[in-house]
Amino acid sequence: MLSNRGTKYAQSQDIPWGFAPGGSDRYDKVSNPNGVISFSMAENSLVHQELEDFVPKNVTIPAEAFAYRYSAGGGLRFPIAMANHLNEYFDPHSPVNPDDILTAAGLTAIDEMIAFALGDPGDAVLVSRPIYGRFELDFGNTAGLKIVYTDMEGVDTFAPEIVGKYQKALDASNAMGVKIRFLMIVNPHNPLAGRCYPETTLKEIMKFCQTNDIHLISDEVYALSVYDTESDLPNFTSALSINPSGLIDKDKLHVLSGMSKDFGSVGLRVGSLITQNAELKKAVSANMRFHNPSGMAIAVSTAILENRKFVASFLELARQRLRESRAYTAEVLDKAGIKYEPGNAGFFLYIDLSLYLPDLKSTGPDAERGKEFALAQKLLDGGVGLHPCEEQNDKAGHFRLVFSSFDRDTLAEGLRRLLSVLEIRIS
Repeated sequence: MLSNRGTKYAQSQDIPWGFAPGGSDRYDKVSNPNGVISFSMAENSLVHQELEDFVPKNVTIPAEAFAYRYSAGGGLRFPIAMANHLNEYFDPHSPVNPDDILTAAGLTAIDEMIAFALGDPGDAVLVSRPIYGRFELDFGNTAGLKIVYTDMEGVDTFAPEIVGKYQKALDASNAMGVKIRFLMIVNPHNPLAGRCYPETTLKEIMKFCQTNDIHLISDEVYALSVYDTESDLPNFTSALSINPSGLIDKDKLHVLSGMSKDFGSVGLRVGSLITQNAELKKAVSANMRFHNPSGMAIAVSTAILENRKFVASFLELARQRLRESRAYTAEVLDKAGIKYEPGNAGFFLYIDLSLYLPDLKSTGPDAERGKEFALAQKLLDGGVGLHPCEEQNDKAGHFRLVFSSFDRDTLAEGLRRLLSVLEIRIS
């Protein structure tokens, strides 16, 4: 009854662990105390009350918001507000122009349109590993692009030397007839605890892309969710802040931003592409009709960004609460002896549960992954949702644990369940 691709999409819904656990059986302290506490969704609910309070007092939905033109590609007012925001917080080398901003119904939609514009089916995206696992869907589901993973074994993932690893992966891909069209980085990183790329590394990445005639996409959706963790890790540096002259053609450099993470508003579905490439803007605009944001979402987002006093106080509060939630989670993990990657940004810790992988007595290339699925199922049976194999690590047993999705009591209960399933006792 379905086309070949329709059948393929339908079957994807039946892949074990294809989607984050806990959606249909979500924990609620009162109404569903035995439900699943999912650490898999990268949301910041710690500031939802402030958003709920802000909207009725500061957002007016104009009559124009019910028409097409108000929100098409972001409309007229939102790009101006976003440009002002980027110019204030991202320290761009050249001021961002509203005309260089295209806005869609979330960055997932932007990813898909970029994939259509920069690659053909069978072409590929170059990324480091580990990385946010759903890029496979963003770039592959409809546009048909592959993901080429680069292992960073023996090299600090954020050091300039990573370009040698990228070059090796790119050369191997070319040798197999798979054309790399662009390199994708996430800065601050997802899932590596929000670590930020130093400026020196960003410059080397730019030169690498220019040398190999590929585009650079810098996903900076967590840019302002950086906070002090009493570490010497670098702060956030936007690709926009670096003078591209002598490093990369400005038409090959593209940045992603939006409302979902820094503003705790994943439900608004508002994500932006910032680029000076006129042809890319035209190509993305051609498919924007399928991905335009709603007028209501643009009205709310514009009201937030235009209120600069609220933005400043909101971001400071968000950082404070993320810092506190992370510190609490780290304290529990430290007492339990569970290791995690250092970081100073984002909503999650990248934890190592490899010591707790079950012995399944199986062999073969997928044996370790099978153990990771088994551990995830054991945790799920204990009321804890951690998504296995999601971040495409080359070593099994690593999970992204989101600490910002719920209040402190729920976080504490989720961590208690986690340690209980792993049979770890702490005083």
